[in-house]
Amino acid sequence: MHYLSRSVGPEEGAPVSVIQAVRPGRGVPGSSAPVGDRSKTAWRATGLLVAVLVLLAIALLSVAVGSKGIPLGTVVHELFHYDGSDDGVVIRSLRIPRTLLGLAVGAALGLAGALMQALTRNPLADPGLLGVNAGAAAAVVTGIGVLHLENPSGYVWFALAGAGIASVLVYLLGSRGRSAATPVRLALAGAAISAVLTAFISGLVLMDQTTFNDYRFWSVGALAGRNLSVLWQTGPFLLAGAIIALGLARPLNALALGEDTGRALGAHLGRTRGLGVVAITLLCGAATAAAGPIGFVGLTVPHMARGITGPDQRWVLPYSMVLAPILLLGSDIIGRVIARPGEIEVGIVTAFIGAPVFILLARRRRIAAL
Repeated sequence: MHYLSRSVGPEEGAPVSVIQAVRPGRGVPGSSAPVGDRSKTAWRATGLLVAVLVLLAIALLSVAVGSKGIPLGTVVHELFHYDGSDDGVVIRSLRIPRTLLGLAVGAALGLAGALMQALTRNPLADPGLLGVNAGAAAAVVTGIGVLHLENPSGYVWFALAGAGIASVLVYLLGSRGRSAATPVRLALAGAAISAVLTAFISGLVLMDQTTFNDYRFWSVGALAGRNLSVLWQTGPFLLAGAIIALGLARPLNALALGEDTGRALGAHLGRTRGLGVVAITLLCGAATAAAGPIGFVGLTVPHMARGITGPDQRWVLPYSMVLAPILLLGSDIIGRVIARPGEIEVGIVTAFIGAPVFILLARRRRIAAL
């Protein structure tokens, strides 16, 4: 197996850091990592710690900022010594559930976006590419229009079911025939399923004004108006999806070297892609069920993470998991500040932030392959 340890040139499309991440013998007792690798690891770990501290500061601001501003000192006091005051009620019943939901949804969308781009090796891939968002939206519309569902907490199970069914259909369509479920086939199947479901949604909401009115508030994507029960319902799915996604970091590094080299390094292509689809379904389905479809977070954040860490998925995935809630909660705070005493839903703010980034990425003459 001497050929596995050789350097791979730029023409083979495999960054050296990725090769080192999957090279046999790394981490074996008695072996020592080069000084450059240790310093790079320390730098990445420090950057991740700084990102976590920034996230904690953003979360504190999310609790303090709103139509009613609350001093940070009062926020800290009410977090640890609840006294039943008006500020305490606002913090405990409204701000904390909203912030926790933003943390969970943001982490899920960032992790799903990084995983999607790594699986498809497409830097412009979005978690909605597999039809997950469209499936969740179609199920919610069906619940509202056909079953006359009125309680937003009931949308959760419809959205999760719709996301799961859409993902299964996409995977079955993408794996039909003699060839396996390649990234291109999965993307094409996802685009086809999304187009059909989008047409179904449009037809249903246009025929019933009441369905349209109920659906449009959910479809814009928002953290407001959700209580902790939504997080308890979706939390197990988010946790399971995150564990699966983080466990795929090393196989994804192997697949980045190419399918043949990935197999030689011990990566199982079918299992990795199958588990990746399951993780994306759980993460996107639960996040969409909890907060509605929120775009561009899963598209832009992985690019920020790779700009800091390089292509190694062992670092891209955790960074995306931390940076995404920073973007989501920051956008939510901006939406509360610029429209006082009202607010702009976070899905609209992230679209304004993410759309220019997407356009810049699409207009670049050369986009690095993943």
